[in-house]
Amino acid sequence: MPAFSYSGRNSAGELVNGSLEGATSSAVADLLFSSGITPLEIKPALAGAKETAEAGASGGFDLFGDRIRHVDVLLFTRQIHTLLKAGIPIMRALAGLQESAVNQAMKKVLGQIRTSLDSGRELSLSMARHPTVFSGFYLSMVRVGEMTGRLEEVFLRLFDHLEFERLMREQVKSALRYPSFVVAAMAVALFVVNIFVIPAFAKVFAGFGAELPLLTRILIGFSNFTVHWWYILIGAIAVAGAAFRGWVATTAGHYEWDRIKLRIPIAGKIIHKATLARFARSFALASRSGVPIIQAMTTVANTMDNAYIADKVERMRDSIERGESLLRASIGAGVFTPVVLQMIAVGEESGALDEMMEEIGGMYQNEVEYELKTLAQQIEPILIVMLGVMVLILALGIFLPIWDLGRVAMHK
Repeated sequence: MPAFSYSGRNSAGELVNGSLEGATSSAVADLLFSSGITPLEIKPALAGAKETAEAGASGGFDLFGDRIRHVDVLLFTRQIHTLLKAGIPIMRALAGLQESAVNQAMKKVLGQIRTSLDSGRELSLSMARHPTVFSGFYLSMVRVGEMTGRLEEVFLRLFDHLEFERLMREQVKSALRYPSFVVAAMAVALFVVNIFVIPAFAKVFAGFGAELPLLTRILIGFSNFTVHWWYILIGAIAVAGAAFRGWVATTAGHYEWDRIKLRIPIAGKIIHKATLARFARSFALASRSGVPIIQAMTTVANTMDNAYIADKVERMRDSIERGESLLRASIGAGVFTPVVLQMIAVGEESGALDEMMEEIGGMYQNEVEYELKTLAQQIEPILIVMLGVMVLILALGIFLPIWDLGRVAMHK
């Protein structure tokens, strides 16, 4: 029986790691849930080990078939909410959604969830057998809905949450389309000049037999290196990229890179605000669903796509466990603005913390949307300066020798 290594959180919210033997990763997930541990990651203990066919199916991944996308989960969430609100039993609802599903991978997952429910498992536990389809936050909210009897309401809030995430992704892609095109055009132009233009001028300069300026010699040297040793340059870029990906894959590297991303000009503040908007929306959703604040903090920390801010949220949870208020914990985190801290204080005093967190999420979302709408205008001056510097270097490197030779000829 294969062994799987796992990481998860126990009922106290503490991070636990270990290994278990099981037929598949889904079986290991069942064992962890039964022991009170919410799994965050389950993978083969041996590097390069292959998942079994059952594990691959439960993950919703098919190499040659359909793949489950964010919009598929979004559509499923909305439909299951509508069906449950209409009073249709969960098994009938899943059967109807399975038959009407266009995505074959999603249809397969829904069938496996129905089979799991038939065997006596709860909905959240059945969904947990598909960790690549349903996130930890999604599963936690479904479990809360089961415990409180408000499953259809939880699915509606999850739909709003997923819709918010989809909107953010689309806005980011739209905002980066123009800058990406400009950078790509600059890269192509630099390649053409370096491979074809500079070598042609180098042959002309060689016929003059005169000493060339330093900038020209640098450009010609780099061009010659690119033309004759291009494979070394490509190999160095590939090795650097692989090394960076390997560093980011480590826990320390991932944390440090997420911290650095927040300090990148222009993009850093957008990432920061978008992450805090997700935190506030997730916390409000968990709080409205009746999740205790400590458990809500643990659940929300697991949904953060930035390890640095997730660590801040976990420290906030630890501070609250020690008896501090949410306001003092938020101040200690050092990631919130004074306006947000004031809204948190009002929410705690009035007992409407979930409403205040929803307002904070909306405020951050509006700021992110504004930043994204003006992103092209903010990046444009930087692109113009970069383009100007590139043109200046090329122009000086190519035309300085011609200008010097012309000046010498005039003096003769």
